[in-house]
Amino acid sequence: MSVNCCISSIGVTLSSHLSVSEHICHVISDSAQSLYTLHVLQHHGMNDVGLQTVFRAVVVTRLMYASPAWRGFAMATDLKRVDTFLRRCKRCPYCSSDLPDFEELLDESDHRLFCKILNHKLHKLFPPQSTASQHYHLR
Repeated sequence: MSVNCCISSIGVTLSSHLSVSEHICHVISDSAQSLYTLHVLQHHGMNDVGLQTVFRAVVVTRLMYASPAWRGFAMATDLKRVDTFLRRCKRCPYCSSDLPDFEELLDESDHRLFCKILNHKLHKLFPPQSTASQHYHLR
């Protein structure tokens, strides 16, 4: 008998198999529901630029939330599922057609986090990088 339990921490669901597939499905489902809200906003006269701003603030932010923490546990099929969702959204006026694909958004998020770590005041307190590995002559 196989028991698949999940743990949800900081809003990210991780299964006992170290998979975030359930998290991805949940986030895509919530994001799809937000598309109806955008449809209502469009019906009430919000222009395309405003819709795209709300889309980026609500949907893309939800998809990207804590991505540096869960990205390493995502399978290629999970990332493809999000990419497919974003491609469908690009057919609507809510999503800008020049929105990068999901991989690029993840890379950008990781890069921003890495730069913040490097520029943090505590970074100066880290010990200097060791040069010991430069003296080894490996075959």
